[in-house]
Amino acid sequence: MAIPMTLPSGVNEFLDAAGWGGAKITPLADDASFRRYFRVKAGARDAVLMDAPPPHEDPRPFIAVAEWLVREGFAAPRVFAKDLTLGLALIDDFGDVRMREAIDADARLETSLYRDVVDLLLELHQRPAMALATYDRATYHREVGLFSDWYCPALDLAVDTVGFMAAWDAVLSTVIDDPSPNVTVLRDYHAENIMLIDGETPVARLGLLDFQDALAGHAAYDLVSVLQDARRDVSPALEAEMLAYYQRHLPLSSRFEDCYHILGAQRNVKILGIFTRLWKRDNKPHYRAFQPRVWRYLEHDLAHPALAPVCAWFDANVPAAKRAAAWRQYVD
Repeated sequence: MAIPMTLPSGVNEFLDAAGWGGAKITPLADDASFRRYFRVKAGARDAVLMDAPPPHEDPRPFIAVAEWLVREGFAAPRVFAKDLTLGLALIDDFGDVRMREAIDADARLETSLYRDVVDLLLELHQRPAMALATYDRATYHREVGLFSDWYCPALDLAVDTVGFMAAWDAVLSTVIDDPSPNVTVLRDYHAENIMLIDGETPVARLGLLDFQDALAGHAAYDLVSVLQDARRDVSPALEAEMLAYYQRHLPLSSRFEDCYHILGAQRNVKILGIFTRLWKRDNKPHYRAFQPRVWRYLEHDLAHPALAPVCAWFDANVPAAKRAAAWRQYVD
């Protein structure tokens, strides 16, 4: 799909002031949000222009988290220039080699790359969390509410919304009450947001993107984000192997796997709502093709005993025909 080339307002003046005047600008990527990205080339120099237009977007959280990650030794984009009024930032260009496409091209890389991304989380989770807002009960509730607000109306489902929130309240207590210290949760850690760059260690050779929504929360969240990837199939065997690998390397609470599956279900329910909203509100129908995969992960999580109240709600309110089966026609 072609990416529109309409340039952000004020971009030429911004690049002139940053010392990149006359640079060649080409479209790079759109986002599920209002953000857009462009590649900027001036002679031998390359950078990425992030367009996060106010009032829809605010580049300050991205910049703050990027700068913290760089200080902590992770490969996040350095920020070369910024204009917060215009919502523009000139950042590192990590190239074109994403984890997703690397595995698609050579399946033999899959296990080693997933071990690398888990190793990066192990490094991140041994550091005190960045000073961020907490991933709290209200945030979890607001996110799962996207399912009842968008998914259910789109599929003509009349559901028990009070019971839905009560079921989530019951299971989320396990996460909220877990004594494990909070970590920095990137929140969108998956194979299409991880670039393969030069470096000697997993931390150095994995370029991180799309972390502007970071919060301080449970360590299981980013792990389940990458192992239950909405945009590519991760086999149950690989998921189990990497989950066990993570657990061998850190002291964890006895409820860690419960929290992993609870947060997996919470994230997948949220994604089902978001992808439906992207289709219905934002005219991005291609997100419908991801829904059967998200349902596969969700069904896996709902089968875990810690999700019994939520599983019972789904059994009573969402018939099989309104789950993955409703979306398979959109899968290529």
